[in-house]
Parts: sequence; structure tokens; C-alpha cells
Amino acid sequence: MRTGVIAKKVGMTRLFQEDGRHVPVTVLALEDCQVVSHRTEDRDGYVALQLGAGEAKQKNVAKPQREHFAKAQVPLKKKVAEFRVASEEALLPVGATISAEHFVAGQMVDITGHTQGKGFAGAMKRWNFGGLRASHGVSVSHRSHGSTGQRQDPGRVFKNKKMAGHMGDRQRTQQNLEVVRTDADRGLIFVKGSVPGSKNAWLLVRDAVKLPLPEGAPFPGAILEKKSSAPEREEAPAGMVEAAAEHEVTPEVSPEQQEKLLQEQQAGAAADNTPAAEETNSAEGNTPSADESKEG
Repeated sequence: MRTGVIAKKVGMTRLFQEDGRHVPVTVLALEDCQVVSHRTEDRDGYVALQLGAGEAKQKNVAKPQREHFAKAQVPLKKKVAEFRVASEEALLPVGATISAEHFVAGQMVDITGHTQGKGFAGAMKRWNFGGLRASHGVSVSHRSHGSTGQRQDPGRVFKNKKMAGHMGDRQRTQQNLEVVRTDADRGLIFVKGSVPGSKNAWLLVRDAVKLPLPEGAPFPGAILEKKSSAPEREEAPAGMVEAAAEHEVTPEVSPEQQEKLLQEQQAGAAADNTPAAEETNSAEGNTPSADESKEG
């Protein structure tokens, strides 16, 4: 049994298959889902992983929780949850970030979340009651739930009677939902069908308990590798540097520029009357004139 992940519900869309069919999917996003701490058999009596997701402001996190995150060297998390695992071999290192490739395409998962809250609802909406007669004989009570108790015995209303009250906002688990596709770069999981909860709600995604783990699923999990901000520059071998220096291309000089440089050197050598003049004369003899270069 592997660990699950904490995901945020983004919304619904559709994906097109290779044969042209489109599949309605729910998009789940992994927002820095990291391992915060471990629960071990020796210390806690069971084996589990504590995960954190999202980014929380410091003013919204209590001091004990801030110390707990600082000990694990992870940023402040908005949502924290535990996932039990089979053994300590399934534990991921503290501080590791779980990737969307933790699940594979075609895998079945169980998703737990809180359903959308509907507020106070009547019996017809909450329990799908039929209501009273809509014609004669009913005095402005068409949508009421009718009688709720018996006669003098027992003389009360039993507990859990289906009546009007608060509707929705209950924790529910949707089982055996298919993972259609995953996007590790953006941290997205596309699940076929609908999941409990409204948009931006936190969900717990686990491997399906009623089906075996598919082949190819990473164990104990898929960890997102950290990318360095500045890639290291590879140094070229010394032999390649020397070869590049030998074959270095010098910029081309036009004949007019060569003649101008030659005149400047001759003028400087005549003024100084130093051995540099001899070097200039020798250079003059080796350098082709402008007319010769044009003929060439």
C-alpha cells in the first residue's frame, strides 16, 4: 500500500482520445505536495506519512506548526493530511515533493473530499420526497414533509428521521475513478468523471482499495526532482581549446587599410630612427602592395 497525495480541484474539462471520443475529466492540481514527517511503528504504533500542500501565510499558521514545518525544512503548508502505508519501505524521505507521475494512466483511484454545501434545505430537496397533493384539500403546505411521528405510543419522533435541515458539506469518498492522463511538468492529474467538492477544494487521492495496484506504478512513489536555477557550465578539454586557438580566424583587412597602416609605420620609424625602422622595412618588403593585391 502506497501513500496518497493532496490535490486541489481545479474544475472540469474534456480530453479527446485517439479514436476521436471525448472524455469528461476533472482536473486536479498538485501544489508542492511534500512529505512533512513520518509515523513509525516504534514511536507511534503505526506507519504513515504526513503530507502538506499549498502555501500558507505566516500569520495564519500557529507557532507550534511553524516549528514543525521548520524542523522538516519545508515551507508553511495550507493543508496537512496523513496517509497510512503498509510498511516502512513505503516511506518517502522528509522534504520530498511528490510528482503527478505517482499515478499512471488507466489506474483506478479513490478520491475523498467534502461535498458542496447547500445550506438549509427542505424535505423534498434533501430527501427527494414527493410532497403533498398539488390540487384540492391541501392548505398552502404542498412541499411539506407530512407527519413525522405516531400516536400517543411512542409519542415522540425517532432519531434520524428524514426531515428538513442542513444539506451537503459531508465527507464523501468516490471510488474507482479512472486516471486518464497525467502532466508532471504542470503537476496535473486528469480523472474521468466528477469528484466531491467545489472548485479550489482540497482532495485526498489514494490508490483504489478494491483493485490491485497496476503494473508500472512507481513504488514507493514518484518524486519530483529539483531543477537548479543556473545550470553548470561544462569546461572544454584543454586539447579542444588549443585546437580552437590554432584555427582562430583573423579579421580580413582591405588593401586600403593595409596601405594606410604601412605608411603610419614608416612615418613612425623615420621619426625615431631606431632598430624598429629596420623591422618596418622588412615588413614592407614582405607585405604586398595595394596594386599587387588588386591584381591577385
